[in-house]
Amino acid sequence: MSEQVRFDPAPVLRTLPTGPGVYRMLDAHGTVIYVGKARNLKRRVSGYFRKNAHNARTQALVAQIADLEVTVTHTEAEALILENNLIKEHRPRYNVLLRDDKSYPYIHLSTQQDFPRLAFHRGQRRGEGRYFGPFPSSGAVRETLNHLQKVFPVRQCRDSFYRHRSRPCLQYQIGRCTAPCVGYVSKADYASDVRHVEMFLAGESNAVIDELVGRMEAAADALDFEQAARLRDRIASLRRIQARQYVSGARGDVDVIACRLRENLACVQVFVIRDGQNLGNQTYFPRSPAQTSAEEILGAFIARHYLGETMPGELLVSHAPDDAELLEEALGADAGHRVRISARLRGERRRWMDMAERNAEHALSARMASEAIMERRFEDLQSALGLDEIPERIECFDISHTRGEATVAACVVFGREGPIRDDYRRFNIEGITGGDDYAAMQQALERRFRRLSEGEGRAPDVVLIDGGEGQRRQAEGVLEALQIEAVTVVGIAKGPRRRAGEEVLSIAGRAAGIRLAPESPALHLLQQARDEAHRFAITGHRNRRGKARRQSSLEEIAGLGPKRRQALMKQFGGLKGIKRAGVEDLARVEGISSALAERIHGHLNGS
Repeated sequence: MSEQVRFDPAPVLRTLPTGPGVYRMLDAHGTVIYVGKARNLKRRVSGYFRKNAHNARTQALVAQIADLEVTVTHTEAEALILENNLIKEHRPRYNVLLRDDKSYPYIHLSTQQDFPRLAFHRGQRRGEGRYFGPFPSSGAVRETLNHLQKVFPVRQCRDSFYRHRSRPCLQYQIGRCTAPCVGYVSKADYASDVRHVEMFLAGESNAVIDELVGRMEAAADALDFEQAARLRDRIASLRRIQARQYVSGARGDVDVIACRLRENLACVQVFVIRDGQNLGNQTYFPRSPAQTSAEEILGAFIARHYLGETMPGELLVSHAPDDAELLEEALGADAGHRVRISARLRGERRRWMDMAERNAEHALSARMASEAIMERRFEDLQSALGLDEIPERIECFDISHTRGEATVAACVVFGREGPIRDDYRRFNIEGITGGDDYAAMQQALERRFRRLSEGEGRAPDVVLIDGGEGQRRQAEGVLEALQIEAVTVVGIAKGPRRRAGEEVLSIAGRAAGIRLAPESPALHLLQQARDEAHRFAITGHRNRRGKARRQSSLEEIAGLGPKRRQALMKQFGGLKGIKRAGVEDLARVEGISSALAERIHGHLNGS
């Protein structure tokens, strides 16, 4: 396996905000290995990279970091809930000590009963009823329940306690329950309180207050001043504790899409809100011509991102696309339900958009800082290799196999903007001796550069080979045979101790290998390209090997198509049964002739 590229945190730390948010640490394969939250992102994340400041576990985590992503939130409580959702989604290796899917508390309303119960809940949400949350702490749930009990006297006692009451409990005496256990309240009046609780927890507190105000005025008009006073006190309490909570299962499935432009670079930030909860975000950097407006970018992005995919009923956008009505019609027809695109936002929706826009601004700043670093790396590479001009395109090749099985070669491409993934290529290597990396590299290079010699594709300035002088000479021979000139071939081999930073570069015309300083930007660029080629090659190899091992030996028999294979499998219960069957037994299966039965029997039994 290739060595881990040393992660340089300085560019990321410079762009981190000082507000609350969630950070995700990724390894060299792009796998999330840790998710954390912070009140101050800059201070919290910077702390990981202080020398000699952590225990062995944290040091092991830091050593594997290859990239870092952040999501900015409004509050630390939002960061806490988002952190939990991301941990559930990614299950990072280094989050094993953090709380799992069962940890966050909810409020449970058991609506299936005649007199429902309102209660604290932690764990799997399998019971009937509605679950409101998640709340960031158990204290927040208990505080909310306490406030609700003062305003809406819905019972909070356990069912076992409730069923065995013969007289009201203390909660009735202090005005926090209407004693449904002994029939002191009608089902209709109790249901009204339950409905108000549901509305309040669903964020419809204003509607509850409006309804109570109407009832208070009606009571006053009827000269029932005691009832009017009780309703007045209830309204005052509601206004004091009025707060928005998010309800699982309520309306609130939207995607929030914000676009930001700076110096011809566009960033689109997509936040996914499901059941009122922030499930995370994704950042995109669409390529667009100069002077393209945010409205045009969002119109094109929405069409390409959502058509053919599952989508919510509403998209909240920072800029209204010029063809919004056409997009709504096309998306609705594709999704099978109405899809709205909304740009004029207020209240809670404006708050979500503010968050998406802040994250788009941050991602844009980080991307621009990253491109500046990439530019410096290419400039340093020109100096290190003694090139006449700054290279524009690097192609790196690597080979992957398991003891010669399912050999795959990979070619990854880097430009001055970073990886150019649309130009990545894989080559399934055939017709060579298993394990012959030289022959595999020759075949991959010939297939890649033969197209170039025929006028297809763009020539690289530098070809990077994962290997030493032998592999480099192999590549130079292929280029010379195809008469491709003005390409510098570089071999990158691990040092004697096979540690990152000790790589030896092999270049034609230089007798001794070149060693760049571990902190060299050029070396970091070559390491990044080498490790990306290794990742891309090994992924292709595993896919090819898995496919080969999943393939049935029946597929190798001429004249035995899918329907006949399926008939055999059903008749004999599997490959072992087919192998044990005689020629006559095989020929009894519909569609299997005597000649084909003999071929099947001979193939499976080696005769």
